[in-house]
Amino acid sequence: MIQHVAETVTFTLNKGVTPEEFVTLSQASEGFVRANPGFIFRRLSCGSDGSWTDTVIWKDMETALKMAEDFGKQEFVPALMAAIAPDSVSIRHETIHWTLAPN
Repeated sequence: MIQHVAETVTFTLNKGVTPEEFVTLSQASEGFVRANPGFIFRRLSCGSDGSWTDTVIWKDMETALKMAEDFGKQEFVPALMAAIAPDSVSIRHETIHWTLAPN
């Protein structure tokens, strides 16, 4: 049985980067993410404390790890990473054991 994987990246933005600017920078990665047949879902959120979470659901761990490796090689990455406070980044890959969705 294939177990989906949640890739969760948390971070804060560098001073002077607005949420709107960051969302636009993040949207530049859409083509890369969607092009992988193992892509299932993605959500970008921000808490009231300024902490951001980028969550991607992948088909399996192999896909998640491969995409994480390939992500850094994309041409949109330098601008995206320049907006993020480098010491604030945390990335996790976790196997999903249960999901509840609306009927």
